[in-house]
Amino acid sequence: MTRFVVTGTDTGIGKTIFSAGLAQATGTPYWKPIQSGLEDETDSEVIARLAGVSIRPEAYRLVTPASPHIAAEIDGVNIDTKTLTPPPGDLIVEGAGGALVPVTRTTLYADLFARWQIPVIVCARTALGTINHSLLTIEALKSRGVPLHGVAFLGDAVEDSEAIIAKLGGVRRLGRLPIVDPLDSATLAAAFKANFQIADFV
Repeated sequence: MTRFVVTGTDTGIGKTIFSAGLAQATGTPYWKPIQSGLEDETDSEVIARLAGVSIRPEAYRLVTPASPHIAAEIDGVNIDTKTLTPPPGDLIVEGAGGALVPVTRTTLYADLFARWQIPVIVCARTALGTINHSLLTIEALKSRGVPLHGVAFLGDAVEDSEAIIAKLGGVRRLGRLPIVDPLDSATLAAAFKANFQIADFV
């Protein structure tokens, strides 16, 4: 079964693009539990455009573009984390921002990942600062008993940073997705195929 959670070390690092590449390469449905901000193209819409896979409806769609905990409060929505459970079957789940983003004022995404027990892929930038951010993210997930599938790097190649994160973090190095420009379904598919082994995800 192809069933993963995709999280990141920070927001805006490209995990939605990685999720699109993975979904497209494996033909796996996609689910974003909570979408914060509806003014621009949503993550589900990006996946649909780039990957062409089945999209599972978000459990919560929040208008305010902010961390889910505060966006829900501003929108007057109560997020029930006890019932926030991924749909069955093959699935790629994408969290919001980093692994320790608050879903509510008492629950982090990492807490949900620990309950779900779905293998997690950590997306990490290759830019300066990534060693600290990546190792902290890995440590936070491991401390909660979250199963880690590996780390996917995003950006220009920085061999030493990628290698030391995998070694010190004790996680598998899955590959690195370079910046894809221009970005469309075909260019993303080619970049993903060239930089990742599909056998690592099926």
